[in-house]
Amino acid sequence: MRVHRTFGFIDLSGFTALTEVEGDERAVSILSAFRSMVRDICSRRGVRVAKWLGDGAMLVSVETTPLVAATIEMQVASRRRAQPMAVRCGLTADDVILLEGDDYIGHAVNVAARLCDVAPGGEVWAGGGIIEHLPKWVRVLSADEMTLRSLEHPLFVSRLGLAELEGTVFPDPVCGIPLTLVVADNVTRDALGNPVLFCSDSCRDTWEHRPRERPDGQGSLRIPLIGS
Repeated sequence: MRVHRTFGFIDLSGFTALTEVEGDERAVSILSAFRSMVRDICSRRGVRVAKWLGDGAMLVSVETTPLVAATIEMQVASRRRAQPMAVRCGLTADDVILLEGDDYIGHAVNVAARLCDVAPGGEVWAGGGIIEHLPKWVRVLSADEMTLRSLEHPLFVSRLGLAELEGTVFPDPVCGIPLTLVVADNVTRDALGNPVLFCSDSCRDTWEHRPRERPDGQGSLRIPLIGS
């Protein structure tokens, strides 16, 4: 069965050296934090972790934009950690063969894996079928034709990153992506009338359904819930 999918391969740059220098226990701690971050971001954006690959993962999405957003968010989140992680990523989108319901066979899978292999730590490299579906807050930082090992023909590769912003910047309250009114995907207002900007429907949905703190005693037998 042939299907259209977007693929992303990610891994922790320098993980082998980290294991050697800081020891296995420290490496496992970093890897656990990395996997937790990936799970959180992918589950919120509707991206599937198809398989874990040691210090990396293979990601799959039916739509391209959520996977691009997820990998860029990973860059932002990993840099903001107390001890930053260098995550690299390769992206492609194309038709592939879906084998036995949970495996993908095709050139696009191989290209995404190769791009991840050669991308520097902290960068997202994209092949075909990606740049037409970038979120408004993502831009192409540079683009060039490259020859990759094991690929017969040169590949046009784009390096992706956050868009340059002008004007007042509001971070998305869920993912922390910096936004302006021009590049935001969704805008609402808080209880005080201040604008709240979101990078995607998924972040707005998470924010709107976040747990709300209740005043002490509210909901008890003496103080019923407001509106109940």
